Amino acid sequence: MSIVDKVNAETRMVFNRFFDKEPLNYLEAAGLYGVIAQGRCNIAALEVMYNHATDSNLKELVREAIDRHTKNIISQSEDFLQDSGGHLPSLAFRQRTLHKTDLNIPEDARLSDAEIAIAIGNMAKASQMALLTALHQSYQLEVALMYREMLDAGLDWDYRLLQLMLKRGWLPHLHKIEH
Repeated sequence: MSIVDKVNAETRMVFNRFFDKEPLNYLEAAGLYGVIAQGRCNIAALEVMYNHATDSNLKELVREAIDRHTKNIISQSEDFLQDSGGHLPSLAFRQRTLHKTDLNIPEDARLSDAEIAIAIGNMAKASQMALLTALHQSYQLEVALMYREMLDAGLDWDYRLLQLMLKRGWLPHLHKIEH
């Protein structure tokens, strides 16, 4: 995105913020509600995976997924939904302590780092598809811009996860098909 595009987007957002005060439509509200509910569930799963992980770089990526991506979009989505008079999901999960050191979970009861990386990669892809769908159903510019920014950040994060998986040999080996 060029500087001119960013300036145009910010100008449209400021204009809409002051002059276009339509409430969220049903699709937008339902999308935000779903993002909040699924995000809360994803945080619970990511916290467990963080505590199972032993690789420090993987732990760092999981923590970033929790703090900078999932919690961020939940907070922004809650603000949009409340500002428009919508109700927040009552769904809540227990917050787990993120342990920096190994918890000595027996090997037969713990997820391996490769399994965790694949699981969070799949979770990220599903989240990105949900954000893309919600983006296409958005009429409010601020909501659409939030989805786009989170989608961009998520794709960057996903690329870094892929690089870590390649470096550690956690991706399954795919044989080439010969004709």
